[in-house]
Amino acid sequence: MHDKPTAEIDIDTALVRRLVIEQAQSIPHAAELPLEKVAEGWDSEVWRLGAEYAVRLPRRDLAAPLVLSEQRVLPGIAERLAPLGVPVPAPVVCGAPSGDYPWAWSVVRWIEGDAGLDVPRAARAGWADQLAAALVALHTEAPADFPVNPVRGRPLQTRAAAFAERIATARETGVLDEATADALTAAWQEGLRTPGWNGPPVWIHGDLHPGNLVSRDGALAGLIDFGDVTAGDPAYDLAVAWLAFDAAGRARFIAATGAHYDTATWRRAHAWAAAVALVLLVHSDDNPDYFALGSDAVTHVLADPPA
Repeated sequence: MHDKPTAEIDIDTALVRRLVIEQAQSIPHAAELPLEKVAEGWDSEVWRLGAEYAVRLPRRDLAAPLVLSEQRVLPGIAERLAPLGVPVPAPVVCGAPSGDYPWAWSVVRWIEGDAGLDVPRAARAGWADQLAAALVALHTEAPADFPVNPVRGRPLQTRAAAFAERIATARETGVLDEATADALTAAWQEGLRTPGWNGPPVWIHGDLHPGNLVSRDGALAGLIDFGDVTAGDPAYDLAVAWLAFDAAGRARFIAATGAHYDTATWRRAHAWAAAVALVLLVHSDDNPDYFALGSDAVTHVLADPPA
């Protein structure tokens, strides 16, 4: 089954070049810089512009508000994370709709390094302290007008029906055997029984997994793809403990967060990790890397529940 939505507009070199020439005059020699498509996700495409920049463009209408959210909140997030040496793709140019391209778009700094998805789990432990510090810095109280996300950072109970539907699909298609499906359901239900977040909504990345982490020379080099940025329960981001790390890295990551998160938050994070792993398993038919991440994450979720 083809899972990734079809692009609603054809983004080609000519279109990106025209937008850059029209609106990125602040970038020296932007019109002559090499331009190459480097990534295409569910929502956006990324084109590298020279050695220092990238152009991020929505590929469907549903994703258009995500770029506007990034443009609004990433400068502040970048300022908080900069002292930790963890860059984020804050916009250098906030592009506007033009001609036959109907949505906002951005030029951001290129973050050099390897996609976290390409780094073995055991080698990611070197990121643990940096990522923990970055999340503690990110998870600060958000203003009342934060971008609302209907899925990310919300109470677990709001996603119970979606989890049940996906578990049923995983059973029917044989993606999960009965014993594994039962165990994953038990992990989710443990989260449902756990007290919810009772603090103010805090900023969260909203899509934190190895595919949105960048590594260089064994260290964390950046957090990318803030399209789902919102505010709510930090447990949603902390699910990365099971999505990204092996047991040793996970213990180091959790310890590095200190006393910033209580036991209930880690239990909800574990349940969210079960839910995200399930999403990756049932919605990645055309992306074997993410299917493998989902399968691997299930193993870690079931093998290492929080104390």
